[in-house]
Amino acid sequence: MGTIKITINTTQKEYRTPLTYEQLAEEYQQKYAHRIVLAVANQKIRELHKNITRDAEVAFETIADRVGHDTYVRSACMLLMKALSDVAGSPVGGEAAMEYTVGRGYYCMPKGSLAQRVVRMQEGGERIDEAFVAQVKERMLRLVEADLAIVKRAYPTDEAIELFRAQGMDDKVRLFRYRRGSFINVYCLDGYYDYNYGYMVPRTGYLEYFDLIPYKGGMMLLLPDRTRPEEVDAFEPREKFFETLMRSGSWGGKMGIETVADLNDRICGGELSELILVQEALQERRIAQIAGEIADRQNVKFVMIAGPSSSGKTTFSHRLSVQLKTHGLTPHPIAVDDYFVNREDTPLDENGNYNFECLGAVDVEQFNRDMSALLAGEKVKMPRFNFKTGQREMNGDTLQLGREDILVIEGIHCLNDKLSHSLPLSSKYKIYISALTSLNVDDHNRISTTDGRLIRRLVRDARTRGASATHTLRMWDSVRRGEEENIFPFQESADAMFNSALIYELAVLKQFAEPLLYSVERSAPEYFEAKRLLKFLEYFLGVSSEGLPVNSIIREFVGGSCFRV
Repeated sequence: MGTIKITINTTQKEYRTPLTYEQLAEEYQQKYAHRIVLAVANQKIRELHKNITRDAEVAFETIADRVGHDTYVRSACMLLMKALSDVAGSPVGGEAAMEYTVGRGYYCMPKGSLAQRVVRMQEGGERIDEAFVAQVKERMLRLVEADLAIVKRAYPTDEAIELFRAQGMDDKVRLFRYRRGSFINVYCLDGYYDYNYGYMVPRTGYLEYFDLIPYKGGMMLLLPDRTRPEEVDAFEPREKFFETLMRSGSWGGKMGIETVADLNDRICGGELSELILVQEALQERRIAQIAGEIADRQNVKFVMIAGPSSSGKTTFSHRLSVQLKTHGLTPHPIAVDDYFVNREDTPLDENGNYNFECLGAVDVEQFNRDMSALLAGEKVKMPRFNFKTGQREMNGDTLQLGREDILVIEGIHCLNDKLSHSLPLSSKYKIYISALTSLNVDDHNRISTTDGRLIRRLVRDARTRGASATHTLRMWDSVRRGEEENIFPFQESADAMFNSALIYELAVLKQFAEPLLYSVERSAPEYFEAKRLLKFLEYFLGVSSEGLPVNSIIREFVGGSCFRV
């Protein structure tokens, strides 16, 4: 027994030990609108089960905060795996995988013998047994009601490997082959052991908000958005988006590369060069397919391309233009950004900052007048936006469309028909592009597509704009809000989707991103995010970018592209 001094919001108070962060959180919970799930002590994130051993300045993270929400999601996924094991009557280590995120849903796919037990044939194909999903959901509810401890223990690496081998989790056994540390943190829930990349809640009672439904031969775990962390929305299917994810995952499975360990094995085996060529060829084939579909539609004059930040839109539009030329078409690039309103007319966001992401930042009516005139065969004076002065300028550029001319238009609002409201639908071909990684850390720890794009952007911002990692990380939440409002709601309206993720790219980006992330000061609010990304990149073996083709989408970020990007 002893005493320690805890400072919270400038107020210092003395406590007797032993004392956990959870006990401290319970005292202050009523002052927070949402459930506390983590503590920050002396600028270091602490899980709530940990003891406080010395004087500390403490703050809390709730499920409405980014790190706290990630913790909730991660813990809910472990809850699902535990319930699956209980209902199946045996560990499902290698027989279930958290595959994709679709909206607010997290897709879990049964594999191996588990899939054979719970998937039945019906008219129209395979369908997971709804009764089985109901059993799993009921078991999850009972585990939450029981408020069981999620216990964390550091195992020597060799012991952890044997533990997971016994549970049939060969994906983790192979992952830990590349682990440099001597110990591995393992979480245990009522006899079920798992490895989790990141922090966890201390008990199952924290995980009361979820739903579980059957979907596409698997299960969709529905969890709250952090803006409304106590509400679980009904699932909104995104069929085209899901099909694109499944296509990428299927290709990865055929190549034998579904996890980071698979990729590392290929690198160690000297097979990376062939892998790069095969995947680049796969992307080129998909681009050629899209170009063929455009050429086959006789009335298309406007190819509208949209996607979230760092999707590789610029390189994609160049490569698509090359393919369109093989069909005898003459593509002309148009950037919607050139139709920005003058800086002083730009709408402001809730913080009084210019909102360049909203549709109001674009002169929609002038865009429609110009595009309609081009469609009518008229010669049009084309604007250029001067980002230094914040003004739209006319520099003498003109454009007139002939029979074989086609416009390739890129902008975040291109899928929104309000941007091009005067153009006939038959004249438009809409493409959604994003970097949708199909690679997972292991079967139970998926790689967020957002993380992949963020790492791309960190590297590109530093190379092309001289921006620090701190600056890019600080802006990311604002970028993401713009995507949620202006891009994602229109995904399913696309005529085609293109996945720009390359299965090897994080091994290449690692060497560029790590020095940038290490530069983030410990005192900066962005430090925790930088540290998380550094830990994530540790899983990958780094490789040189020298062998990348000059037209690769990754060249847009690391440099050396044959296109002006």
